Amino acid sequence: MTRGGREKDQDDPERKCIVTGESQPKAGLIRFCLDPEGVVTPDILGRLPGRGFYVSADRAAIEKAAKKGLFARAARQPVKVPEGMADLVEDLLVRRVVDLISMARKASGAVMGYEKVKDWLVKGRAVTLLQASDGSERGKTKLHPPEGKSGFIGVLTAGELGLAFGRERAIHAALAAGGLRTRVVEEAARLAGLREQIGEQDGGETAMKDT
Repeated sequence: MTRGGREKDQDDPERKCIVTGESQPKAGLIRFCLDPEGVVTPDILGRLPGRGFYVSADRAAIEKAAKKGLFARAARQPVKVPEGMADLVEDLLVRRVVDLISMARKASGAVMGYEKVKDWLVKGRAVTLLQASDGSERGKTKLHPPEGKSGFIGVLTAGELGLAFGRERAIHAALAAGGLRTRVVEEAARLAGLREQIGEQDGGETAMKDT
């Protein structure tokens, strides 16, 4: 398993992390490159031009790269590193995961709300259960993730999960099988490496409902 929480795939191209020196699949790493002004820029989609360098999808690794001058060493030139680089990467990954879930919803591959999610689970249509990290533990335990690989995602808050469905908040959601689901799982795994263990919190009774 990669440091970002993703299982290794033998067919996935590998790159070396500039912090750990370990090679691992690109999907478990964050690509960085330099803009024309020499500013280190996260390339979440891996599409920006120029030479890229990679860091494990791990908050501590990114913070170390920023503090120890490892970006400059990898780039072989002086660089400018924005303050709060790990927070910036986390925000970009949140946006990416939310956008992908929203795309799945528009393609009829995702639903939210306790009853709809429960129905998908009972009928076997749901292959991944999503639950808000700040939702009530008592409420969340009423639904059980599907068996198999990547059956559960719990890295988004209720507000973030709600954004994907055009709602104020969402506690329960589910994804059907398909390419978008695979991409959500991969990006959520990277996000998990940047996030604190907020999933251990209990949001209380008010966090139990989707609104």
